[in-house]
Amino acid sequence: MFERIKRAMVESYVAAIALGWLLAQGIWHFANIFVVPITGWLTRSEYSEFTSRAPVHLYLRDSLPELGRSFFLLLFWYILLRWLYIKPMKNEVPDPVVRP
Repeated sequence: MFERIKRAMVESYVAAIALGWLLAQGIWHFANIFVVPITGWLTRSEYSEFTSRAPVHLYLRDSLPELGRSFFLLLFWYILLRWLYIKPMKNEVPDPVVRP
């Protein structure tokens, strides 16, 4: 059953489009690892008058969800890439019969 799904996805380019989308999302979330702490810092410094008067710091723990998303998206992308394109499909073409 999985071979038929694999063949249909590879031959119709659905797999290539899905892999491209997964790779783009993985890279996007990897870039957000660096952006999210800065955004949180700016937000906390902007609204610090409404919260406590504690000094505003750049927290790297804000980027942990993005790190997890990026890791699992890229892992899923690699697993699908390996399953769909790196491992060869079995050919259903019978071998030619040699006639004496």
